[in-house]
Amino acid sequence: MSEHYPRVRLYSVYDTGRCLSIREGVNITFYMRRTHREVAPAVMRALEVYRRAVGPQALGLYADYEGEWQKLDDKGWEFVRSELLENAGTNLSLSGDSSEATCYDFIYCGQQFDHPIFPAKPGDVCAAAFWLPTEYMEEHGPGRVRELALELAAVLPFNTGHAGLAFLFPENLLGMHSAIRDLSFRYPGLDIPDLDMVTGRIGTRVKGAHWLTFLGQPVLGEMGGAAGLRARLHSPHTTVQELEGDRVVVTLGKWPEAGDLEQGCTLPEYRELARVLEPWLDKKTTSWSGFTEEDIQRWHRRFLD
Repeated sequence: MSEHYPRVRLYSVYDTGRCLSIREGVNITFYMRRTHREVAPAVMRALEVYRRAVGPQALGLYADYEGEWQKLDDKGWEFVRSELLENAGTNLSLSGDSSEATCYDFIYCGQQFDHPIFPAKPGDVCAAAFWLPTEYMEEHGPGRVRELALELAAVLPFNTGHAGLAFLFPENLLGMHSAIRDLSFRYPGLDIPDLDMVTGRIGTRVKGAHWLTFLGQPVLGEMGGAAGLRARLHSPHTTVQELEGDRVVVTLGKWPEAGDLEQGCTLPEYRELARVLEPWLDKKTTSWSGFTEEDIQRWHRRFLD
């Protein structure tokens, strides 16, 4: 148990031999308003950066075309490279070994913007998500996690991105969202991932305020650049670091924080950043099991109201 976030271990079930659970994790995600063929080589390099950081054995499975988990051996890596580098678009899911819930995951949604029948919508993006267990952060320190996020950011041509605490669970499994409803309102710093839906609507907008919030163009330019952003943020623990390519990362303190509304911990730094970002936030919502429409709106505005 960390003083910065709770241990979330709701339950585990087994599906086709793989351990499924709901728990807290560290999520690093980048959104790129570019077609898959353009970003694929960078995504491959980012995956290699991630593997070097977590170790070559951290990822042991991949999902095949039928959604069945297969061993990520040499043949599996050939499949991954082929999907990334030879296809016009692809969806990839890599995960830890089935023998335990390792919480190392890589998810990529690569869209073909020039499809002859299904042209890209204004909100379509390619997105890459990298997951770590909180135990990794506790062992190596939050500075190493931030360093890894910056290494990934340096490789990827992102428009926006974020890193921080999130609920880690199979998003598409029925009933999972119901199990986290109460915790999501108690701990506002625990993000609810929604990658499948967000990649079809976020465009160049921002998902929200996170421990690390990556801002590129056009949002950063509309804010007046790094100087304009700094002028709007006053919390002593908030920093704005400039990155190559007219991009920045906003860091809210040394550790990612879950907050705890029952204890009066409302995360004022996150609230300040959310208010600054509000004109550029992704305001569209989707339905989650166990959440009413009012619940979803309330959760999306948890740092604003």
